[in-house]
Amino acid sequence: MRSQAQGLSTILGQMIPAEGTPGAEATVHWAEIATRMHSIWTEFQVEQLNRASDKAPHFADPARWIGTAEAVFRQLPFTNPDVQHKLWNEGLSLVNTVFGQYGLGANAKGQAGDAPAAELDLPRKDRRFADPEWRRQPFFAFLHQAYLMMSEQMLGMADAVEGMEPGRKAQLQFATRTMVDALSPANFPLTNPVALGKAAETRGESLVRGFENLLDDMRKGQLTHTRPGAFVLGENIAVTPGKVVFETPLYQLIQYTPTTDKVLKTPLLVFPPWINRFYILDLNAKKSFVRWAVEQGITVFMVSWKSADASMADILWDDYIAAQIEAIDTVRERLNVPSVHTIGYCVAGTTLAATLAVLARKGEADKVASSTFFTAQVDFEDAGDLKNFIDDQQIDAVGRLSPEGYLDGRYLAASFNILRGNDLIWSYVEKNYLKGEEYPAFDLLHWNGDVTNLPARWHRDYLRDLYRDNRLVVADSLSACGAPIDLHRITTPVYIQAGRDDHIAPPVSVWKLTRYLAGDWTFLLAGSGHIAGVVNPPSSGKYQYWTNDGSPESLDEFVAGASEHPGSWWPHWAKWLRGRDGEEVPTRGKRKPGGRGDRVIEDAPGRYVAGR
Repeated sequence: MRSQAQGLSTILGQMIPAEGTPGAEATVHWAEIATRMHSIWTEFQVEQLNRASDKAPHFADPARWIGTAEAVFRQLPFTNPDVQHKLWNEGLSLVNTVFGQYGLGANAKGQAGDAPAAELDLPRKDRRFADPEWRRQPFFAFLHQAYLMMSEQMLGMADAVEGMEPGRKAQLQFATRTMVDALSPANFPLTNPVALGKAAETRGESLVRGFENLLDDMRKGQLTHTRPGAFVLGENIAVTPGKVVFETPLYQLIQYTPTTDKVLKTPLLVFPPWINRFYILDLNAKKSFVRWAVEQGITVFMVSWKSADASMADILWDDYIAAQIEAIDTVRERLNVPSVHTIGYCVAGTTLAATLAVLARKGEADKVASSTFFTAQVDFEDAGDLKNFIDDQQIDAVGRLSPEGYLDGRYLAASFNILRGNDLIWSYVEKNYLKGEEYPAFDLLHWNGDVTNLPARWHRDYLRDLYRDNRLVVADSLSACGAPIDLHRITTPVYIQAGRDDHIAPPVSVWKLTRYLAGDWTFLLAGSGHIAGVVNPPSSGKYQYWTNDGSPESLDEFVAGASEHPGSWWPHWAKWLRGRDGEEVPTRGKRKPGGRGDRVIEDAPGRYVAGR
């Protein structure tokens, strides 16, 4: 980013005609634009000199990216004569095909410039180049077509590499795709005709705004997706009424205020992942799973995990499992009930499975009436692209990036963004940096950028023991709270939700939880992915879900015999939950947090969710 910014500033300065030359008066404004950008760049450089001791994040260091690109290119067979011959022939064919559309070259059709951009039939299509500006001029048409051709060739080379260990080959394929996405001409100002057109239309103001956006993100070491200051916790996001009724140094426990006269006797306790803020399940009144569940007559409790700091350097998996058990006991004692329903989302679902196994080993399984798993994995054999970040080198890097005992959440956010680079990185580079567009006020994107820090020691153990070595599914290979973990001991009724297009917890991986349970289970496949597949309220009328009342032995069998249902899967889950135990009780006493005689700590969403 720094190299690109400096290069753009230099190029703009060189493009300004000298005083007294033809057209100089018309470029005075552009000279002012270049001067403003140079001044902005100079101020930024001074800031960086004053912070010279700060270590640049790995993912923001251009030299690191260049090194990654070189490592990828060395493993692809570019020097193979057959590959070179194929590239040469396909390149010549592409030149003739593309320029022929404009009446140029050996395959010219009609007169040069006759065909409107919308009528051109170029051989390759990609939504990144859908704007007509990419076809209006032969240069940009050939540029993006040549890029798409080379992308196909490079990805094909990576797929065809032989004699490489499967895990390393998967890493090569992922790295190749990442580098190919990064090298798109849409990502650079002088090779993006849409950005150049925007600069001309705004007389350079889009360049200034984009340059300021770029440097702001470089200052904070994180890509911005939504308008800063657009959302305030407790005011227009995470606003479902409730009280913090319990807290420890690791988490706060929120109880939400009921809205019905009667509620299910057995309350619901939700464990969100600690790699993100809990309010993904409470974005706003229309999208909030929490608010919707409360409206269904369910007493809802939510755990709000603390973002890690140096005091949490020695936190282990045992601590999170113990915290889940403690929260279960706290809710049981508070409402004087024998058991609770639970939900575990993503990594908290993985931990919930271990918690259930620990409770079963200790003879306390009846503390949990049911468990629901949102996009959670226990068997990491087919864990998707995230496994490309998990090897000895990457695990060692966690330690180097965590000198104070916790991992800066920006590193993890960057890793997740890379999994969908075109959607979560490069499209925003184009819109916010190259075109200088205003940031949207989008609650989901705000949540996505509201990162949390992780205890480094536990995070390394998690990557090594679960992702790399897949030990959770090996009976008694791991232990916690003094008890060996064997998932086969879980007899608790279980509801498993997976997202059809989930790239973080692939449905084939989520399905495998069914293979380790000794009790009844229900599996549901939801439309969309890791977030939208979960946060899909009935009022939205979006997506669909699939169920299968048979006894499928694999995800393929489930899909083959599944029935499709339109809309949200939430009502299906609520019906399942009431089917476990439909007894209701009046909404009184501590069912209403903060009432007479009830000691609470503070209003929801509490302090921990606001910690940075």
